[in-house]
Amino acid sequence: MAVPPLHGPRRMLTVPGVYAPQHDTHLLMRALNHHGIRTGTHVLELGTGSGALAVHAAGLGARVTAVDISHRAVLCARINATLHRSRVTVRRRDLSWPGGDGYDVVISNPPYVPAPALRPPRRGSARAWDAGWDGRAAVDRVCATAAAVLRPGGTLLMVHSQMCGTDATLDALARHGLDAEVTDRELVPLGPVLTSRLPWLRGQGLIEDGQDKEELVVIRARQC
Repeated sequence: MAVPPLHGPRRMLTVPGVYAPQHDTHLLMRALNHHGIRTGTHVLELGTGSGALAVHAAGLGARVTAVDISHRAVLCARINATLHRSRVTVRRRDLSWPGGDGYDVVISNPPYVPAPALRPPRRGSARAWDAGWDGRAAVDRVCATAAAVLRPGGTLLMVHSQMCGTDATLDALARHGLDAEVTDRELVPLGPVLTSRLPWLRGQGLIEDGQDKEELVVIRARQC
């Protein structure tokens, strides 16, 4: 197991095939810090990966349910929750069927990287980041699920790359009856996955010649 650095006092154990905390993780942590999580806030994380965000939310006082389709991610998140003595329930669930009652807050750092394949992979490490040719296979499902499980006045906090369409996400959330806006943005260096497919990304008009950064956005949506 590797122990990658994480902003703040916590470190997460990860295994191959499980998404390790990165820039997008830290952006969503910052959004959680500003959201006003309090003791007893019921939080659902869709696609928990290592469990870093779930553990962080629990550290703010939330009662957290975290789901992931990956057996490895579920095991990893459970280990991290135990190591940090966090109040986190981790379940193996699909993004569209998390189970449980209504939630005050839904958080998600879903797979969002555009890929040449029409559909996202069903297995392997790439399942943690590849999201079909437009990068929206998981993002659109998160929008729909959040609208279905949030309590009135509840909030979705989601992070993804601008490459998969910020306006498309805002429009999707509006269609589901949520009031959405971008609350944070950050330019980060292109990682190894994006760098490896630069010619394809340029051909799709997603990256310009000479571009070496991508914009990450945090979207907040409120259930009316």
